[in-house]
Amino acid sequence: MGSFSIWHWLIVLLIVIMVFGTKKLKNLGGDLGGAVKGFKEGMKEGGAAPEEKPAESAQVANAAAAEKTTIDVEAKQKS
Repeated sequence: MGSFSIWHWLIVLLIVIMVFGTKKLKNLGGDLGGAVKGFKEGMKEGGAAPEEKPAESAQVANAAAAEKTTIDVEAKQKS
């Protein structure tokens, strides 16, 4: 089973590019980079002394957005 050489990895990379295409891979790379950047910023903020609780304000905003998209209906009973 041995380790793979550079030629094996180049063939795998070529197959991946052929299957997914460069546009999807570019988007995937951008999304991954954004996630890593957000994680690093979160770690920085987590180490600092919290002045205010931004998580609560985000939860309130998310709850307000959910209420706007929620449809309240009443079920009718068959007689």
